[in-house]
Amino acid sequence: MTTPLLQLHHVSKQYKKQPAIDDITIRFSSGKIIGLLGPNGSGKTTLMKLINGLLHPNSGEIVIDGYRPSKDTKKIISYLPDTSYLRDNIRIEEAITFFDDFYEDFSRQKAKKLLADLQLDPKEYLKNLSKGNKEKVQLILVMSRKAKLYLLDEPIGGVDPSTRETILRTIINNYCEDASVIISTHLISEVEPVLDEVVFLDKGKVILQGSTDDLRAEHGKSIDALFRDTYRH
Repeated sequence: MTTPLLQLHHVSKQYKKQPAIDDITIRFSSGKIIGLLGPNGSGKTTLMKLINGLLHPNSGEIVIDGYRPSKDTKKIISYLPDTSYLRDNIRIEEAITFFDDFYEDFSRQKAKKLLADLQLDPKEYLKNLSKGNKEKVQLILVMSRKAKLYLLDEPIGGVDPSTRETILRTIINNYCEDASVIISTHLISEVEPVLDEVVFLDKGKVILQGSTDDLRAEHGKSIDALFRDTYRH
């Protein structure tokens, strides 16, 4: 049996004694695009940060490619947070140089190709970019790494529909085939066509998970419709 790329075993995280993640056990293999789905406040960002080692669980175990979250997994994971981490007073090309210097698996050639594909000028300052174009730059940086696991926290949140389509196309065309991608979002209809598996979160608990094909067959409806029915309260 193939060892899963990512395993969470009875993972819990509390903030001031309030559960943000509540006894989650899940496992994912390589080569999948996984949707981490739920309304705002359901625990998606906290779970992403736990997997990336930015937060530590109060209980339970997380294993990524045989390692617990540490400096070893930083080399495995390429992470797009839900807020910008780049300074506005630098040019796009400076951000690329920073990533190229910092990450051994970063491809400057791939980043430059993606900039050209998305018609972004490497000489442009980040402060002069629209929100959608800033999102594209951050995504280019993340997807230009040869990672085993890509964690994308709300990559299409707060941008217009045409930009969402561009971002999703960039994701599916540029991740390594033997890697997995976890996309957290509450915008289900846009991402559903690219997802292999989904996890529904509510108040820090997994309330539904499985392959998109199996869930559609079992419930006789789209993942988007299933999501709306599940959270209609």
